[in-house]
Order: sequence, then structure tokens, then C-alpha cells
Amino acid sequence: MKVTVVGAGNVGATCADVLATREIANEVVLVDIKEGFAEGKALDIWQKSPIIGYDSRTVGVTGDYSRTADSEVVVITSGLPRKPGMSRDDLISTNAGIVKSVTEQVVKYSPNAIIIVVSNPLDVMTYQAHLTSGLPRNKVFGMAGILDTARYRAFLAEALNVSPKDIQAVLMGGHGDTMVPLPRYTTVGGIPVTELIGKEQLDAIVQRTAVGGGELVKLMGTSAWYAPGAAAAQMVEAIVRDQRRVFPVCIKLEGEYGIDGVYLGAPVILGKNGIEKVIELQLNDEEKQLLETSRGHVKEVMDALDKMTEATA
Repeated sequence: MKVTVVGAGNVGATCADVLATREIANEVVLVDIKEGFAEGKALDIWQKSPIIGYDSRTVGVTGDYSRTADSEVVVITSGLPRKPGMSRDDLISTNAGIVKSVTEQVVKYSPNAIIIVVSNPLDVMTYQAHLTSGLPRNKVFGMAGILDTARYRAFLAEALNVSPKDIQAVLMGGHGDTMVPLPRYTTVGGIPVTELIGKEQLDAIVQRTAVGGGELVKLMGTSAWYAPGAAAAQMVEAIVRDQRRVFPVCIKLEGEYGIDGVYLGAPVILGKNGIEKVIELQLNDEEKQLLETSRGHVKEVMDALDKMTEATA
């Protein structure tokens, strides 16, 4: 059992660390383009094994994808963060090129791998990886919904002074500002959250969740890594162990929710084949409108990528 994580930055290294610590795979391969970077991170994680007590081997390589051959799951975290003065289109163009190159190498050496995309902008990078790989949608999807719901659940646990373990929630749509909150599907120990918290406070928590990544950037000067890395690892675990967990993930919708050909977060069953099933919820009119707004935003970014691709063809 081999899992590869491409990108040994904070998110990738955290993902590899969680995978190893939880013994989700026999071998975790960490890949980066910076000389010695992945090797160092992997060695550090391996040297922690006698302290924490785990057997998973972590191996780091610089740009050598042959070492990743026959991986069952590959997590792509590669890409640059948006820098001051960089337009959205600049970020899309740069990261799309990186994700395209990485995906080509991944499918060359692991043609049967399931690919999880974490690179930003998440929805459109998932689109890029899907186009490049040529794999079916159940084998190429993005991590965002688990992170967004984790933030939402953490904020609710804090507000209600309860364990986050007892909070279950679903969010849909694009990653970030246009996400679609679904308080009707949020429960605390089986109790609808609306019975435990007022609408004004709940709305404030939903809004804080939508800008959750930005809050961390303001605090630290860089984007988050512990929660995103752990979220990606949780998806890998569901696949490797065929847990059939119900998670919101970014997937190409093909008629579900009346949407076709756009990559959006939706609840799915995640198991050994990747996405085993897309779950269609019965949304009310307000939720449908929010999802349509999110669809329009993501489609706009996808169209921008298409135009860039045509211009360079």
C-alpha cells in the first residue's frame, strides 16, 4: 500500500505526517521540486515513529516520480500562494501549469491511482487535473468541503461549549466565499442545531466559516496547513480502508442538482473506488439559489482557464 503526496510544503507535509502517524499506508512518498526538501521532511517524520509508535515509512524524493510508481492514492498540494499584486488570472495560470505537469507525471507512473486535489483555486485546479488525467470523475476530485465543515463544526463546538465530535454538518458549493451552508442538515448529537443556537449567531458562524482561510492569513501571514493537511489525509483513509464515509468533496457534477459540467462541493460516499456515489439532497428554494450563485462563480473561473488554455494552444 503506497500513498504519494506531491508538494512538501506545510499542507503536504502535514498530510504525510497524519498518514504516517495513523498508519494509513505502508509507505508514504513525499515529492517536491526543491532539492532535499521532501527528503528532509520525510526523514523528520520517520524519526518521530519510535516516539509516537507507528510503522509507516515516509520517503522523500526531489522530482523523481518513478519512486511514486503504483501509488493507490495521490494527493496534489503543489502550487503557489497568491502574492501581493498577483491577479486571480495570474494565480490560475501559474498553478494550472503546475497541476497539469504534476498530473501528467502521476498518471504516467500510477495510471490506476485515485487523485485528490488540494491546490488552489481548488475547484478549477480539480478541473485541470481531471482534464489532464483523462480519468473518470470518481477518481479525480478535490478536498475543500471537509475543511470547510471542520471549521464550521469547530466554531459551533466553541459557541455551544460541546465536543466537536458530536457535531455533523454538510456544506456545498465552491470553496470559500460562495460556499453554501446547510443549517438544516447540521446536528449536535442528533439534535438540529437550530434548536440550540439563535439564527443571528448561527449566521455569524456561517460567515466566519466562509472567510475562514482569510482569517488565518491575517493572523499568520500565510495560509492554513494543519486542518487542510489532516482533511486530505482523512479522505485518503476513507479510500484506503474502504470506509464508505459520507463527505462533501469537490466533484464534476453531471446532472446532479440540475448542474452539468461544473466542479462543486457535494456530499458523496467515499470508498475504495474513490467516489462511490453522489448524494442528492432535497434543497429548498433558498439553498438552490445559493448553489446556483456558487455554480456561476466557479464556472466563471473555469471559463477563464479555458481561455488561457486556448491562447497557449
